[in-house]
Amino acid sequence: MFELDMRSRKPIYEQLVDKLKELIINEVLKPDEQLPSVRTLAQQLTINPNTIQKAYRELENQSYIYSLPGKGSFVNSFNLVKDSEKLTNIKKELEKNILEALYLGVTAKELIHLIEELDASKEGGDKDDRNEKR
Repeated sequence: MFELDMRSRKPIYEQLVDKLKELIINEVLKPDEQLPSVRTLAQQLTINPNTIQKAYRELENQSYIYSLPGKGSFVNSFNLVKDSEKLTNIKKELEKNILEALYLGVTAKELIHLIEELDASKEGGDKDDRNEKR
């Protein structure tokens, strides 16, 4: 499914949360798709099942997944993930990071260029195509 960096300073459960969020956001994991069981994923990644359980619990707290007792964990509908509180928190974090980047010398033009590149890669199109429409 994916690999984790065991030498990273970032805790393994946080890496797992980030990887699963990425798969959910990019719709590799579809809404209502069942996630691997804690035991199965722990065996595949050769990590402690408690680490998997902690990551699943965090994803559930963030509304990315839901669990059904006795059945397992499932990907939440993406519309539910896009709630206004979540967007507000993301915007605050983004604002903090942008201010830090500006303070460290990154120009506004560089940030805009980065956003355009990310937007183009997300949509699968070429950013120059969109500029012509403006």
